[in-house]
Amino acid sequence: MMELREMMARHARNGRVDWIGVRPGRREDMRVVEGAEIDAAGLAGDHGRPGKRAVTLVQAEHLGVIGALLGREAVDPALLRRNIVVSGLNLLALKGRRVVVGSAVLEVWGPCPPCSRMEEVLGRGGYSAVRGHGGVYASVVAPGAVLAGEAVWPEG
Repeated sequence: MMELREMMARHARNGRVDWIGVRPGRREDMRVVEGAEIDAAGLAGDHGRPGKRAVTLVQAEHLGVIGALLGREAVDPALLRRNIVVSGLNLLALKGRRVVVGSAVLEVWGPCPPCSRMEEVLGRGGYSAVRGHGGVYASVVAPGAVLAGEAVWPEG
């Protein structure tokens, strides 16, 4: 019988970068990019800063869930203000682990709660719709570059 630790480390497949966005400044509109350099402060062109929240990621699969909770189609990832949309990999299962994103290595610290702005951009119930579906925040372990379409996988 497989140990719980071993099962928790296994993933069915690699994920994929579906979308990349940067926030040039606080409360400024997201700018969609095809690729970005990632250093200790996060993605180039983003107003992030070094530390546990340098990069934010959200699962593509959750965009439809948030939309469904609001009674509409999947939400535009730019509205959530996360940097990278990943499909095919459970990001919450990576908490406390390192993940390779393009040529960069990130360490996932935990779930990224919604900000109060979600009510403003998504409408009534926006904040609650994002709760539990807002993605994760991560620090940069090794700088590198990321392009839309590249694989994402747990290190090791």
